[in-house]
Amino acid sequence: MMESLQQVDHFLTTASYVLLVLMAVPLGMTLVRMLAGPSYADRFVALDMLTGVAVSIAALTAAATGRREYMDVGLGLALFGFLGTCALSAFLEREERRRP
Repeated sequence: MMESLQQVDHFLTTASYVLLVLMAVPLGMTLVRMLAGPSYADRFVALDMLTGVAVSIAALTAAATGRREYMDVGLGLALFGFLGTCALSAFLEREERRRP
C-alpha cells in the first residue's frame, strides 16, 4: 500500500513539472498580446489572463514541491489580479465616457 502511494506521489510530481514547462506557452502568448495590444481592452484582458496563468503556476509549483506556501502566493496573486482588473476596467469605462 505504501509503495502504491509513493508511485502516485512520484507521478503527480512528474506531471506537475511537465505542466509547469508547458505553462510557458500560454505565458509567452499572453505577454505578446499584452505588449502588442492593439487596444487597451486587449491589454487588460491579457493582464487578467496573465494573472490566471501565474496562479496556476503557483498551484503547480505547490504540487511539485509539496510546499503549501505557494498556495498562499497564488491566493495573493489572484486577489491582486482581481483588484487590478477591477481598477483597470473602471479606468477603461471612464475613458469611454470622455470620448464623444
